[in-house]
Amino acid sequence: MGRAAIAPEMSTATSGELYPPSFKISAGPFTDSCSAAAMIYSTADLIEILARERQACLRGDRLDLLTPPTGHPVFDRFFQTEGLQKYAAFAGFRSRVQDYQQQHHISGLVWQQLRTDGAFLQFPEVHPDLLALESDRLQLQAALPSVLGFWWQVCRGLDCFLAVDRGRAFEPIQQAAIAPIAARSEWATLRQEPRSQGQEWILQLSWGDPAEAQTWRQWPQSGSEYIHAVPTGTTPIA
Repeated sequence: MGRAAIAPEMSTATSGELYPPSFKISAGPFTDSCSAAAMIYSTADLIEILARERQACLRGDRLDLLTPPTGHPVFDRFFQTEGLQKYAAFAGFRSRVQDYQQQHHISGLVWQQLRTDGAFLQFPEVHPDLLALESDRLQLQAALPSVLGFWWQVCRGLDCFLAVDRGRAFEPIQQAAIAPIAARSEWATLRQEPRSQGQEWILQLSWGDPAEAQTWRQWPQSGSEYIHAVPTGTTPIA
């Protein structure tokens, strides 16, 4: 049974196969003798396709030949034209995958798990190469209370710091001051980083457009605050 196809529509120079051999990606829908109905790629399929395409671009198998030098002497000194062409080739492919994702209503969420000292958390987050559908945003918002509950449980007794200056510095913050930030956030993600003296927990509190929440382009309509919890007497390093 065939799958609905992702159109290439990209100026490239290639060596070897244009697309991952285990996935059929063509300029239009295709079928086989079994059925005329097209199957749709899953979220996991799209992630694997993108991972393989990224590697192909890094190897130089895909080059967007329409990407010229920037014309900026300092930038062009450090970034060769081929590197820009590799980046543009993947960015163009990713954009078409995201168009396909929206057309076929394919979730951009992946699920993460954290476990420590008897506490367990499973929560969704948007894959960095995919978009969040409106239904995904509802799932992100629904998971906010459980992420915050886990955070308060595992960070009891730790020192908290708010990332400032776009993550280049940290300021101490009392847990009472975290509550107002959490109250105006729409969703949250959490990760842990091993430390020699324990764990560093990084809570990302976000709002607005998930595609812009980790950048500063649409601040304050979309954005994130990052809170780091570390063992007493230490400072964040993540």
